[in-house]
Amino acid sequence: MSDKLKQCREQIDRLDDELLKLVNQRAAVAQQIGHLKESGTVLRPEREAQILQRLQSNNGGPLSNAAVAQLFTEVMSQCRALEAPITAAYLGPQGTFTEAAVLKRFGSAIKGQPCASIDDVFHAVETGAVNFGIVPVENSTEGAVGRTLDLLLQSPLQICGEVVLAIHQCLLGRSNELGEIKTVYSHPQSLGQCQGWLNMHLPHAARIPVASNAEAARLAAENPYSAAIAGSQAAALFGLKACAENIEDDAKNTTRFLVLGDQPVAPSGNDKTSLVMSAANRPGAVHDLLVPLAKHGVSMTKLESRPARSGLWEYVFYMDIEGHQAEANVVAALAELKQVASFVKVLGSYPVAI
Repeated sequence: MSDKLKQCREQIDRLDDELLKLVNQRAAVAQQIGHLKESGTVLRPEREAQILQRLQSNNGGPLSNAAVAQLFTEVMSQCRALEAPITAAYLGPQGTFTEAAVLKRFGSAIKGQPCASIDDVFHAVETGAVNFGIVPVENSTEGAVGRTLDLLLQSPLQICGEVVLAIHQCLLGRSNELGEIKTVYSHPQSLGQCQGWLNMHLPHAARIPVASNAEAARLAAENPYSAAIAGSQAAALFGLKACAENIEDDAKNTTRFLVLGDQPVAPSGNDKTSLVMSAANRPGAVHDLLVPLAKHGVSMTKLESRPARSGLWEYVFYMDIEGHQAEANVVAALAELKQVASFVKVLGSYPVAI
């Protein structure tokens, strides 16, 4: 071993010792904050967003901002767990992309509760069985998740945050031989995200939609002539091999997830507000919904229509706007919007995903 290499390793050891000391100091202060809190609320999404925004602004590298966010999310996760355990329901079972979204948002100290359906996630949070829930709401390739939108309209829960996750699909199987595969299992959204690759490489294989990608991996593990489209995390869980990686048709394929809870979120300085509304049945009614936003300088980032359950050919509109519902211009825009819309429900204000 060269003297220079030895010196570098000794320096890393000293830095690791200092990091350990500092992280424990941070954890001790976090414990003090937990004792001082009067509300008993452990998670403050706006505060955690501000911390990550500040650290990324101060980041001089060589670590990327994404790496800094991941590192300090885990630090906050472990420190938060010293105050009180936090539980989060998600669309399961283990090995799904929704579980990956839970870990990205909350870190590994979270106690996850897999659920069989999106309905079950909402129910778990509504009944107080868990603190939070995470559900998919839209994919960049396949569009909106209708069931999530329908339940948001009915539920008393608020959106407390969002997670944007890059979705990289793998073909998992017991064998690496593509020619042996007769059946491909996956969630319908994942099958849609990979249909170009499947048309080219497995045109004759039957495509079987199932409830989740983890369920697809379980089925593929039982049959040597089948495969599953799932994330790489499912391979280890079910003892499968990655026959092919990154088989999604769009290299920028991403899914947006919502964090659901029963607590309002204070402004973080970089926020988004989601709402749902309906327009009166008259000419120009949809246009009138947009006028208050333009008048008060509020930018709309998303508008999605969905059939209402109240009657034939009636629609509700889901909208995301920039800013927090406590900000003056948003307050004014929402007040005027409620005068022209036949129905308005604010689903929540929360920090923009980092």
